[in-house]
Amino acid sequence: MNHWEEFLAPYKQAVDELKVKLKGMRGEYEFQQTHSPIEFVTGRVKPIASILDKANQKGIALSDIEREMQDIAGLRMMCQFVEDIHTVVERLRARRDFKVIEERDYVTHKKPSGYRSYHVVVDYPVQTIKGEKNILVEIQIRTLSMNFWATIEHSLNYKYSGQFPERIQMRLQRAAEAAFRLDEEMSLIREEIQEAQAIFTNKMEKDKRGSGSTDKRIHKQ
Repeated sequence: MNHWEEFLAPYKQAVDELKVKLKGMRGEYEFQQTHSPIEFVTGRVKPIASILDKANQKGIALSDIEREMQDIAGLRMMCQFVEDIHTVVERLRARRDFKVIEERDYVTHKKPSGYRSYHVVVDYPVQTIKGEKNILVEIQIRTLSMNFWATIEHSLNYKYSGQFPERIQMRLQRAAEAAFRLDEEMSLIREEIQEAQAIFTNKMEKDKRGSGSTDKRIHKQ
């Protein structure tokens, strides 16, 4: 167990650092009062049991998992619109604090199951007391509806061990297409949605400032 904790420590550090950095990208958009292509960011390190299961399924020797398993450290970046996904990918490519080494576009080219997402694998340098260590991190960029479908499919996958009954597989594929149609419909009114959100945000900021002024007057009294 101590060996695993030592092995996973730099992966946890990579996830923690990248969460801060990628959330910072959203903060920059908010500071500029422009639409943020990033809704929110989550991250995790794959549990030991999941690492062992995947290594067994893929035939990866334990001595090779550091090099051959790309998603031990994983982050997800959620977007409101499909168009935002491509914007985020461009921002990731432009960064200098890590190197993009692989991209898999499951948005344009969905998986047979119906799964859609954009995967970017990066080589991220972590600074440790023993020196710099490069960590592979998989970043998944998807819309909220894509994430909803993927979360449900992932849960069912555990129940059926990947061998879905035909009726479940058919329903999942229909649901995947329905989720993507929702994304397409939202894209058609994207400008109106963004304008409404900007109006709402400005109103909230004005209400906060007004509330602050009221609090100051009450305090003086």
